[in-house]
Amino acid sequence: MGFIWSLIVGGVIGWLAGLIVGRNIPGGIIGNIIAGFIGAWLGTAILGNWGPHVADFAIIPAIIGSAVLVLLLSFVMRAFRKAS
Repeated sequence: MGFIWSLIVGGVIGWLAGLIVGRNIPGGIIGNIIAGFIGAWLGTAILGNWGPHVADFAIIPAIIGSAVLVLLLSFVMRAFRKAS
């Protein structure tokens, strides 16, 4: 049950990051989960492990890290579309 809870929280974090940045994450629900997990790792690595924790995610650094990740991904995806 812990793994499923982590997937749900990761998906919500990725979804919130997309809302904050105002960009869509490619891949739908799976993309949200991946962005949530990678963004949580990135945010925790840069900002530390502080704030409220849910399913072993430090929520505030995870959302900030995911927002940065979504923003960077949107720039990269836009660059690839222009190059095509």
